[in-house]
Amino acid sequence: MSDSFKEMTRVPSELLQQRISTVHELRQDELELYEISKDSDTGEHYLHYAYVHRNLAAIGPGAGEEEVFHHLMPLDSDAVLGMMFGEQSYSYPDFWDHAFLRNGPEGDYVWFDPTYVNDQDESEMVGRSIVEELQRFKQSGERSEEALRKLLESFDPPKKE
Repeated sequence: MSDSFKEMTRVPSELLQQRISTVHELRQDELELYEISKDSDTGEHYLHYAYVHRNLAAIGPGAGEEEVFHHLMPLDSDAVLGMMFGEQSYSYPDFWDHAFLRNGPEGDYVWFDPTYVNDQDESEMVGRSIVEELQRFKQSGERSEEALRKLLESFDPPKKE
């Protein structure tokens, strides 16, 4: 039995083409394709999303040319059944909330984890909160040791019990 793609950092596109086959087409139009695919070696299922991108901003040769991008997200059997029977959402980017393979410019597929966006949003929120606290401290004019201790304590996350 071959290695799971989940165990690889980079997956050559040739290997994907050899092992991945369509099990069930979910939706296809002139710009997008959604299908359930299966790895013939491991039996693992993937949600395959392909879309056409036209680079209209490019200048010179290649301007406006179409590129096709592919994403493959691992699926558990409940998700596969839910999608096949129309009970499970699969649209990009809403459903795509955990790591998936996507193709890159060198032709290999690499893992992309969308959860970093959530982490980034949370970090920005914490940063804004700290700036607001510092502004309130500065405006208060209170510079005692006690006021400074309270300010620093306000930056500590609540303790979990």
